[in-house]
Amino acid sequence: MKNIIQVISKKIQSNHPPTEQPDWLVQETPLDIRLAFGEGKNRRREPLVVTMRTPGNDENLALGFLLTEGIISRPDDLRGFRVLEENTLLAELAPTLPFDFQRFKRNFFSTSSCGLCGKASVDAIQTITCYHPLPNHPKLPETYFFSLPDKLRAAQPAFDLTGGLHAAALFDPAGNLKFLREDIGRHNAVDKVIGAAVAADEQLPLRDFVLLVSGRAGFELVQKSVMVGLPVLAAVGAASSLAVEMAESGGLTLIGFLRDARFNIYSFSERII
Repeated sequence: MKNIIQVISKKIQSNHPPTEQPDWLVQETPLDIRLAFGEGKNRRREPLVVTMRTPGNDENLALGFLLTEGIISRPDDLRGFRVLEENTLLAELAPTLPFDFQRFKRNFFSTSSCGLCGKASVDAIQTITCYHPLPNHPKLPETYFFSLPDKLRAAQPAFDLTGGLHAAALFDPAGNLKFLREDIGRHNAVDKVIGAAVAADEQLPLRDFVLLVSGRAGFELVQKSVMVGLPVLAAVGAASSLAVEMAESGGLTLIGFLRDARFNIYSFSERII
């Protein structure tokens, strides 16, 4: 696996002598995403964001990020990606796409634990979407959700070795796992799986998918779900108060503590029958 490395660690255990052992670690390296935008002589290149991520699926990550930040609203807004150097990716916006760089400029260093850290203002957190879930769609039985965490874990070989990766997966209404991505950052994992779906020609909005995340559901994960029209976000862990508020305003069914054949519903429970 390219995204993990082996090191030697010293194991300390009560009432036992220290021992050296091989240990697998998740790689964490920066990805510098830059933008090319404008037309003709006015075309510019500007740095957009540096995010700490697990290497792999970088174009999925960048595509998902552009969509969930509202920089683009459809794949046609993007001409493509170009690798400028190791860990530096240029996103080429369509020349005719109207784009106000100052509006979207994010002068911050995004860590793997928090994609919102350093945003210039609270107002910058609220991003407007042009996609919305359909009311009462899809209709899913309670039992639909019980098997999803096991399906997620079964598809995470790197997690079994390291214990250090978050996962995000998209399931269809029949409960089939369609896309899964892992990353050291939970928000990166969500961007990667959204980017993977769109790159595979899944049509926006993603109204026929359920998103499952391996950790907790914070505000940013809800926002990313709302930005692409996902109707349901389920989390193995807890939901935050701001996440619930965003889910209620965005028409999203938010589920938390999905494990051991149980879960809590925080918004739009009418989709669960």
